[in-house]
Amino acid sequence: MNESTITIDGGAGTLECHVRGDGPAVVLLPSLGRGASDFDDLSVRLAEAGHRVIRPEPRGIGGSALGPDAITMEDLADDVARVIRTLVPEKQWGMTTVVGHAFGNRVTRMLATIHPELVDSVVLLACGGFVHPRSEIAAALAAVFDTTLDEQAHLDAVRTVFFAPGNDATVWADGWYPRTAGVQTIATKTTSVDSWWSAGRADVLVVQPADDAIAVPENAVRLVEVIGDRARMVTIANAGHALLPEQPEIVAATVLSWIRERTSRNTDGQK
Repeated sequence: MNESTITIDGGAGTLECHVRGDGPAVVLLPSLGRGASDFDDLSVRLAEAGHRVIRPEPRGIGGSALGPDAITMEDLADDVARVIRTLVPEKQWGMTTVVGHAFGNRVTRMLATIHPELVDSVVLLACGGFVHPRSEIAAALAAVFDTTLDEQAHLDAVRTVFFAPGNDATVWADGWYPRTAGVQTIATKTTSVDSWWSAGRADVLVVQPADDAIAVPENAVRLVEVIGDRARMVTIANAGHALLPEQPEIVAATVLSWIRERTSRNTDGQK
C-alpha cells in the first residue's frame, strides 16, 4: 500500500506528514528526539486493517521546521490539531484515534485536553510523567543525545534506557535528533504535568512495557487510578521503553483491538 508525503502549515512553519491508507484516521506520534519512521511497521498494519494512518514528523525532523527553542506542550499539541484539521475530513473530526509513544504520549494527552473535539480516544505507548526514573537511567537518556560519544558508548546508553534485557538495541542505533529532543525537553519543562496528565475527557488505553526503565510502570498504574473508568491498561512482557521494535505484533494487535472495540461501540451509539 503506497504512502504519500504531504506538507502542511504548522505553528512554526512547515509540517511534513506521511499518509497511508483510507478509512478512520489514526495519528501516530513518536518518542523523544525520534521521527515518524519508528512507526513504519505499525502504520502498515493499521493501513492494511482499513485505516488512514497519519504520521507527522516532529519539529526539526524531515520537512518539519524546527521553529523557536522556547515552546510549550500546547504548541506541539496545536501542531497535531493542525494536522488533523488539514488531513482528516471535517465530518470525521472527533473520530480520530491518536497513538503517542513515550514523549509522544505527553503530546497526545495535551491534544486530548485542549482539542477534545478532534479526538475519539488516545493510546499511550510507555506512559510517563509523574514517577521519575532512577538517576542513572536519566543520565543514560542524556547520553543518548550526546553527539561526542563513540558508537559503542552510545549504543550502551540506548540499550540501558530503551530496551528490555536481551533485546536487540542495534535497531535503534540511529534515528536520533538531538536538536528536536532539546526543543521537546524545553516543552516538557515549561508545561505543568497536571495540565495534560489526565488526557482531558478522552478514553485512554495504556500499553505499558513491563521492563520500562524510564517511564516506570508506576506511572501507568497511577494514571489508571486517577482517571478510573476512562482508562484501561495492558502490560507487554519482554519490552522496554522502545516497545515498538521489541514487540511489534503484540503492540499492533493491542491497538487494533482497542480501535475495533470503540468503533463497534460508537456505531451502536454507546459512546
